[in-house]
Amino acid sequence: MAANNRVRISGGDWRSRLLNFPDVPGLRPTPDRVRQTVFNWLGQDMHGRRCLDLFAGTGAMGFEALSRGASTVVLVEKAAVATRSLQQNQAQLKASQARVLQQDAQQFLAQNRERFDVIFLDPPYEQGWLPKLLPLLSGHLAEGGMLYVEAEYQLEDDAQWQVVKHGKAGNVCYHLLKLATESID
Repeated sequence: MAANNRVRISGGDWRSRLLNFPDVPGLRPTPDRVRQTVFNWLGQDMHGRRCLDLFAGTGAMGFEALSRGASTVVLVEKAAVATRSLQQNQAQLKASQARVLQQDAQQFLAQNRERFDVIFLDPPYEQGWLPKLLPLLSGHLAEGGMLYVEAEYQLEDDAQWQVVKHGKAGNVCYHLLKLATESID
């Protein structure tokens, strides 16, 4: 693990705690500034929310949600070395409300029937994941739930999803989505 392979939790009970992560091709931690913006959008207090961190990678989004009071977070990651790192960070933080799964994202969505209040989706770029996954995620979102998406391009409203907020930091386009069938408060 390289010395610079660390990400800092920016808020909540674990504020300033460092998470280590391995060198894995395509693994990009969500930048601090973006995470702070996203949790401003979602509300700093995540108490009672059930979250899914799909393509968890470093676990920064999931552990950040737990630090801010989320009741549960499921972290799904396919790469074995990244999964082991997530388990080590879970143990270090004593994050008993986290569930770390080494599994393919599509396989998880096909087998799992849970609904989540917040889903974090940050798949590898340039691999066509969003068109495959976005249609599946509505069945996993609780009523009034929000979907956070990172992509290499700006997302637009479509028949299923409405972009509530968006931003760009470097090469990262980030979005907060809601089901198009639900009204925005």
